[in-house]
This record gives sequence, C-alpha cells and structure tokens, in this order.
Amino acid sequence: MLHAVILAGGSGTRFWPESRRQLPKQFLSLGGDRTLLQQTLDRCRPWLPLERIWVVTNAMYGDLVAEHLPELPASQVLMEPCSRNTAPCLGLAALVLQHRDPDATLLVLPADHMIAPDHLFQQAGEAAAEWVSQFPGQSVLFGISPRHPATGFGYIRRGARLDSPTALATYSVERFCEKPDLTTAIEFTKSGEYYWNCGIFAWRAAHLLRLLAEHQPVIYERLLGLAEALGNSHWEAALATGYAEMPSISIDHGVLEKARDVVVLEAPFTWDDVGSWHALSRLVGPDPAGNSVLGQHCGLDTHNCIIRSSDRHLVATIGLEDCIVVHTGDVTLVARKDDENAMRRLVELLGQQGYDTYL
Repeated sequence: MLHAVILAGGSGTRFWPESRRQLPKQFLSLGGDRTLLQQTLDRCRPWLPLERIWVVTNAMYGDLVAEHLPELPASQVLMEPCSRNTAPCLGLAALVLQHRDPDATLLVLPADHMIAPDHLFQQAGEAAAEWVSQFPGQSVLFGISPRHPATGFGYIRRGARLDSPTALATYSVERFCEKPDLTTAIEFTKSGEYYWNCGIFAWRAAHLLRLLAEHQPVIYERLLGLAEALGNSHWEAALATGYAEMPSISIDHGVLEKARDVVVLEAPFTWDDVGSWHALSRLVGPDPAGNSVLGQHCGLDTHNCIIRSSDRHLVATIGLEDCIVVHTGDVTLVARKDDENAMRRLVELLGQQGYDTYL
C-alpha cells in the first residue's frame, strides 16, 4: 500500500529571523492560515487514509508536530534522536513501515514546499505508486519543468522516454546536476532536457533498504540492529545509540546518484521549495513598485524589495532598492537581495558573536 512520509526535521536557516531553531520554517504560516506542515498533510488527506500518513522529525520538534497536527496519532510520528540528514531518516521510515506493511510504498514529501493544485499532486502521487507497483526495483523522482534559470535548485537531466503505465511522461535519469551557476542554469532551461529536482520520491520500502545495503552499508547495518528492537521496550534506547552512529548524508548523494534504475516523472503541478525570502515574491507577487509585501509597509522611492512584517508593526522605507527587510518581535533584518548564501554566513556569525538567543 502507498504511505506518505512527510519530512519535517529541517531548520530553515535561510528564513531567519522568522525561522528559528525552536520554530523552523515548516511550522510557519506564509501568507495563509495553515502552516507549511499542515498544508502538506492537507494535500494528502483527500486520497490517503490518515493511518497511512507519517511524519519524520527531529525529537526537539515532537511537541510542535503534535500541536500542529493533533489528528495524527503519536505512533505515526517518527522522531530522530539527532540530525543525520535524509538518508538515515528515510532508512528509519522504510524500516518501520516495512515492519507494519511488508508491501509498503513510500511517497516522500518535504514538509516545507508549496504545491498547487492539490488534485494534480494527487494524480502525480498515484502515477508514481502505479509505476513502483509495476517496477518494484526502481526509484521514482518527480521533476519540475524549469520556469526560469534558477541557481538555487539541483537539476535532473532526463534520458530516454519510457513506455509508461501512467498518463505522465516518464524518462530514465541520465544524471544529477548540482546547483549551477547562472550561465549553466540558462543552458539547462533552454535545452528542455532538464528538470528541477524537487526532492519528492517514491519507492518500495524493501527496495530502499536494499539500496542502503548496497550504497550505505553502515546505515544499513545500524538499521538491522534497530530492527531487533522494533515493537519492544528497548526501542528508544536502541534508536538513540544506533541512529547517532549513522553517517550524516543526504538520500541524493548517498543513494540516488549511485543507484541504477532511477526514473523521473514530469510533475504536472506547480512547485516552490520556499527556500529563502526570495520565495515571498513568488508567493504574494509584486505591487506596482515591484515590492513583495507581507504585513504593513509604507515606502517612498522603494522598489523591488521583499518586506515581511506583521499587522501590528509598520515598516517604513525611503530610497531602498533590491533589498530584503524582515521584522519580527525581537529582530530586524535588512539585506541585499542578490546574495542568498549570505544568510547562512550571517547565522554562523550570530552564533560566533554570542547572539544564540536570536537563533
């Protein structure tokens, strides 16, 4: 059976200062009433029963998940005792789900993405499940046709088109490409042969465990040790010890880039990874001056800025252009728009200078 596995353990550094260690991006509402995590669950509910929806998160966010998703049973929230990236956490999910359902297929969904419309996402999820049902030894990725030459996403170069049992175009994966520079991104976009890698996958739980055994044997060995404790009183202690011994590596680098028989489905939905404050311009759109505003703002000679405040605090600007301004209850950020990677460096600097309270 098909199970949705929602990944909700990230820290969302590039959305600082609204995203914090204790309240990362997936627990924020950005332009709507529902948080990104809640929207992800909502996207699955019309076509998957609640008992086949799972969340994997860091143990420090367990209470937040329970608060935001009170309808989800605690037994369906898998908590990592420490951060070890996506290969270990998906191995954990595959182990638990295969124990519950030997024929489990995992549809893996990051909790902090925007996807629309829901019915096309459902169509894509069902297509991926159908493909895996017919070809259980293959891994399925979703590819997004590039709307612009983005430098912040990884890309997938498609190979030959495959005969598909679904209505969606399906291709072999020729290679994975790291985040490109602008010139390369323009070439990728013009060629029509590349997709954005949106981080949504589908595969049989048993197949994922086989891939881990082949490409990440240390992770697999620790999972075998955990399997002996499944369902008994030693589980928490075994998880705390075994999980910490796993290497920290992403499922992309650790498995998918090494695996054979990987295919990409051309996703019919629109997608945004909401990876940084630049996403706000895509979510709310620009006003006549080119500013994307969420909250109260009054600007004079202010153009092409991204401004985030609240209904209780006015941000006023004069003569700003191509800037990001974010106001929270205890921090105000003013930054240039043209250096997304600077946010990570700023967060590191805050820690070095003793401003941990604001992280």
